[in-house]
Amino acid sequence: MAEVRMLHEDPATAGALRQAWRYLRPHRRLLTVALAATVASTAAVVGIAPVIGRGVDAVIARDRTALWWTVGGLIVIVLARLLLLRWSEVLLARAGERVVQDLRDLVVERLAGAPLRFVEAHRTGDLLRRATGEIADLALFIREQVPNLLGIGLTLVLTTVLLIVYSPLLSLVLVVLFIPAAVGVIRWFDQVARTAFGRQASADAAMTATFTETLAAGEALVVVGRPGEWVERFRRDNDELLRASNRTIGAQNRLELFSLLEGLATAVLLLLSVWLARSGHLGVGTVVVFVLATRNLFEGLAGLSRLIGQLQTARVGVARLADLLEATDSPGTDAPGTDSPAIDLPATAASAMDAPASDAPTAGGGGVSLPPRGELAATDLRFGYGTDEDAQVLRGVSVRFPSGDRAGLVGTTGSGKTTLAKLLCGLYEPDEGVVTFGGVDLSTVSPEEIRRHVVLVPQQVHIITGSLAENLALAPGEPDRAAMERAVEVLGLTEWVAGLPGGLDASLGARGELLSAGERQIVGLVRAALVDPPVLVLDEATADLDPDVARRLETAVEHLRPGRTLIVIAHRQATIDRLPRRVRLVSGRLVAGDTAGDVAGDVRGDVAGDVLVDAGHSVPSQLQSDPIVSDPA
Repeated sequence: MAEVRMLHEDPATAGALRQAWRYLRPHRRLLTVALAATVASTAAVVGIAPVIGRGVDAVIARDRTALWWTVGGLIVIVLARLLLLRWSEVLLARAGERVVQDLRDLVVERLAGAPLRFVEAHRTGDLLRRATGEIADLALFIREQVPNLLGIGLTLVLTTVLLIVYSPLLSLVLVVLFIPAAVGVIRWFDQVARTAFGRQASADAAMTATFTETLAAGEALVVVGRPGEWVERFRRDNDELLRASNRTIGAQNRLELFSLLEGLATAVLLLLSVWLARSGHLGVGTVVVFVLATRNLFEGLAGLSRLIGQLQTARVGVARLADLLEATDSPGTDAPGTDSPAIDLPATAASAMDAPASDAPTAGGGGVSLPPRGELAATDLRFGYGTDEDAQVLRGVSVRFPSGDRAGLVGTTGSGKTTLAKLLCGLYEPDEGVVTFGGVDLSTVSPEEIRRHVVLVPQQVHIITGSLAENLALAPGEPDRAAMERAVEVLGLTEWVAGLPGGLDASLGARGELLSAGERQIVGLVRAALVDPPVLVLDEATADLDPDVARRLETAVEHLRPGRTLIVIAHRQATIDRLPRRVRLVSGRLVAGDTAGDVAGDVRGDVAGDVLVDAGHSVPSQLQSDPIVSDPA
């Protein structure tokens, strides 16, 4: 089967910061100016020590003029440092927010265009963490860690040069005492940091995913009286996050050895400096400069030690974000276009539903277009959610739906009806076989073109928090209010909309909580009418519908049916009885059987495993009395 590209829980961090440059490049001018200000600010800090040293020499020499010049120079340097530092912070904050905005837009665009199988294969919390938390970490990296890294690096270089100029002997002692030990500490930290920070990010994502799923399933958990199980599951994930965080803290604590090294090196340098000053080899001002510069050096190294842990967090976040962007980066996963105009629905039902689909824009991408009308056909489809034979959902399914056909997909739960519908709509790509519309292979057509010709109204229609009009605006083409009103009228739903407080402006509650399952599907049908597709696939709600809602839903379907192919994943016997043709699925295979009793009950087991039929295949003689395709009523 075609494997789904899975995200890595702990992606490699090698080269992660170089990958981040791809997303920073559009803002390089702003970043360059900000970093230049940081460099100037750092240079000002390094320049403070020599100025103080000159002041000490002026005091010893009782040179008041030189002392006042030194004080004035020190004030200028301090003020310049403050102004440059503030300016760089503002510029970096602005650059960071722009990067965050661009990355969030890119991630949402990629996820919106990603294959449905990819989205379904990953936990929502993990995708949410990568799309928000990792981007926020990158913004923090830009605002704080990049200037800190540059400032510390420049401080170390300039301070080292200053120390060498003032006393090569003391500089050599410092190098011998401190540098080898510091390199050893950093290597010791790096041994555990590579895995510790990655595991913490993975555990954080798992905890977020569990928390998100618990909130979504809140009502179901309360109804069955089992919320404690999910609370316990969350606690396990939270405990794992705590253990991972403790490992990360343990790794960071290794860097605290820098403080011990700093104290030892400072004590040795002070003793040596005093001895050299008393013996006349160094002036007092030189000793003061060296002590202050050494202090700057150690503060820079201490800051670098803290920054190493933060950089590791940034590397992990960038690696996880890059993994998501790489997994969703393919020609077939571009975000659907939003510039296609809404279909203008005429006033009458007949003219509205007979409007030619050729008015829709031509396909993007490769430029392959679908015909205005045509037969929707599947040939030898195989599809599974894993590599094992037991994971196969569809096994060699072939079926045809001629233009204007009215058919129902029937079968028991788990037989593969919804999976087949998603394949017919181009939401899934088959592992084997082909789906065509009007003879054109859907795998060669852009997703935008497919959506204009084949529309699925699922059982659970997605409703956003907002008004009815805002939810109808989710239809492709950004339909205006006039188009919504015409669609409502054409489907015979004017009375239903008028009964809502506010009509099209009625609030549907958080995620549509004020709507029943049937009313959600009504919203989905109005969206479909705004697209005006030649093929409509309706996954009927399994919940018991209020009689009034069921009647409105049936009326809307009947108004939407003329001039198009209608495929219904039927769950209610009343719906099945109204359909002239039934396509039965059992255990991922098409089988014969079309009687009401067969639909309502279980299909015979001997048929489920052996019989493969469709409108174009012969049927075994023992089943020919019960064909899968019945003549239209």
